[in-house]
Amino acid sequence: MSAMTALPLQDLHDLTLAQQSQALNAGQTTSVALTQHALDRIAAHAALGAFLHVDADGALAAAAAADARRAAGQALGPLDGLPIAHKDIFVTQGLPTTAASKMLKGYQSPFDATVVAQLKTAGVVNVGKLNCDEFAMGGANENSAYAKARNPWDTSRIPGGSSGGSAVAVAARLVAATTGTDTGGSIRQPAALTGITGIKPTYGRCSRFGMIAFASSLDQAGPMARTAEDCALLLDAMSGFDARDATSAEQVRLHDGTLAANAPGVIGRELAALSLAAELADKARPLAGLRVGVPKEFFGEGVSADVLAATRAALAQLEALGATLVDVSLPRTELSIPVYYIIAPAEASSNLSRFDGVKFGHRAQKYSDLNDMYRKTRAEGFGPEVKRRIMIGAYVLSHGYYDAYYLQAQKLRRMIADDFQAAFKVCDVIAGPVSPTVARAIGSSTDPVQEYLADIFTLPASLAGLPGMSVPCGFGEHQLPVGLQLIGNYWQEAQLLHAAHAFQQATDWHQRQPTALA
Repeated sequence: MSAMTALPLQDLHDLTLAQQSQALNAGQTTSVALTQHALDRIAAHAALGAFLHVDADGALAAAAAADARRAAGQALGPLDGLPIAHKDIFVTQGLPTTAASKMLKGYQSPFDATVVAQLKTAGVVNVGKLNCDEFAMGGANENSAYAKARNPWDTSRIPGGSSGGSAVAVAARLVAATTGTDTGGSIRQPAALTGITGIKPTYGRCSRFGMIAFASSLDQAGPMARTAEDCALLLDAMSGFDARDATSAEQVRLHDGTLAANAPGVIGRELAALSLAAELADKARPLAGLRVGVPKEFFGEGVSADVLAATRAALAQLEALGATLVDVSLPRTELSIPVYYIIAPAEASSNLSRFDGVKFGHRAQKYSDLNDMYRKTRAEGFGPEVKRRIMIGAYVLSHGYYDAYYLQAQKLRRMIADDFQAAFKVCDVIAGPVSPTVARAIGSSTDPVQEYLADIFTLPASLAGLPGMSVPCGFGEHQLPVGLQLIGNYWQEAQLLHAAHAFQQATDWHQRQPTALA
């Protein structure tokens, strides 16, 4: 620790990821202090259900190693020594990885997921594993086999899902940033409902190796944090080509061999260029020249008045920052729900067939033969929503139904992607609400179809493989957060993050916090 004044311990959780990095470099705190403070807050707010496993000893050891590197004068990246946590969908060597399912209770992976390994290389301190809907199937975090995560703005309400624990940990300021996954909105929706920032990158931007699969053509890892700046820092480190993932895109390799290990990657360089261009052009209007598409289908029936009001106010703010609003149409928006809930369960039924009690995971105690062992193991290990999706998937892939359902869904998926490309001919970014309503009460929904309908605005971008993010933009009824969704064209994450950062420089929605947890 340098001679500079140390930060008060009680204020450490108010620091963003970027601010924590600055404080470490200025000698105002240490990685051990940041990590211990995070661990103390996690213990104090355990009732929120954000964490499934906390690794206090491992985290403190990693923090001490980070402090030693800094004391030795090593060149360190911006994330070195900062405590974060991983969604329990990413396998982590030496720690439990359960996907919030009884099927994987107690499972420990012999290796790290690529995303986990990349962030470990960047020096982050992993404090534990975060709650989620079982196998990432759900939009409320009510499907976890272990605990329901609770929204810190009102603990009687859902935080959204499936990355509910990831969102809660950030919103409650337990850690400054987390990893999540988004298959049909599982980063964006919980980010919106808890008042934080989250981005689903372009499909193929982040490796899926070591990420427990739900729907392989849709699953994508992404960061969740309070600010777009923090999301950019995390995404820069966790993305890049991975030969072990056949769906990883080679053109987005982070480093080209000429950069130092701690230099910014593709996203960081693109963001720096955008910021410089905006400052040189008109610092007061950083979004000048940006065309923001407003799809009429995102502002029709079914969207609550409070969400509409907050979203329209955010659009007006983008205009004030120099953006131009353009009317666009995404005519197949409603079809995204049946398309997604055919394709995703079909892929899930295949992916989850590996959980049979033979090599790893849960196995039934009593059975008469191999087939009986399979039946009982899967009946005991999987929860209701996972079973529902496996059965739907098996049905649509079965003989006589494949052409009628699965093949037609794939054709419509292509048309949905084409709708976006038509819109991007006249705009650069598409904006609208993330969720039709604010967070509902825990246990208030008993109809799975109604739950599926809540994903109507996040599913289209997922089916098209496009990047999308949620940015806090106000509050609705019961003083619950509302999120603005920004959708970009392929590989345009930097443009989304730039727009979100400009919005956050002009507003303070992302700085609000649940008063009960201060």
